[in-house]
Amino acid sequence: MKKWIYVCLLLPFLWQQGFAQESDLDRLGTWNVLNVKADIGERWTIFVEPQLRSLRWYDHFHYYEIKGGVTYDLSKTFSLTTGFGRYDTYQEGGDFVTPKANNEIRTWLQLQMYQYLNRIRFEHRYRAEQRWTSNGFRNRFRYRFNTLMPLNAPKVEPGVFFLTASDELFLTDRAPYFERNRFFAGIGYEFSPLFTLQSGWMNQFDYRINDETGRNFFQISFLFELQWQQAKRTTRPDSMN
Repeated sequence: MKKWIYVCLLLPFLWQQGFAQESDLDRLGTWNVLNVKADIGERWTIFVEPQLRSLRWYDHFHYYEIKGGVTYDLSKTFSLTTGFGRYDTYQEGGDFVTPKANNEIRTWLQLQMYQYLNRIRFEHRYRAEQRWTSNGFRNRFRYRFNTLMPLNAPKVEPGVFFLTASDELFLTDRAPYFERNRFFAGIGYEFSPLFTLQSGWMNQFDYRINDETGRNFFQISFLFELQWQQAKRTTRPDSMN
């Protein structure tokens, strides 16, 4: 069983080596995510998440971010998050091409709501962002609907792999109001209570200010969680994005 898990998680790399043409890889960017969370009380969690993105297959790196924050669990099905981060976007055409397309400092407030249908978990995430960008201050409002389904057990725990899919809508308070839509579908595996690996495909349509235009991306996420309250497993694994 485990060998098939590794094959599923690493399928995009195998695809690159054996089946893809160079022109296909030119159209596939990458997202690389490291998310680390730690419980600091019965209801409180802190997190930090760096990301590195490219517009081609591990080439033409053009974006990185580093953010962190704190989450408070109102109950097993509701939580509140506030965070702060730095986000830098470079020009297209190579690795970190200057001048930068956008420097950004961002804060946000977020509400997460979880629902369950048998083994399937549904997440509704509402986020209001305050963005200090190279083009001035902007507000943005995001809604993400996410589903997660364990495949070989009733819940996600060590030794279990899972399917996940999400769609997120980005809106602003300026015309034309719609900014972006982001769809993700992937597979993950929990190696231990500490470490979960997730990979998949993302499609992003961007009306654009200074960011990725409509593209496809391979995303891989390394999720680490330092946890002492087992009840909190009901809302994991997850990444902030």
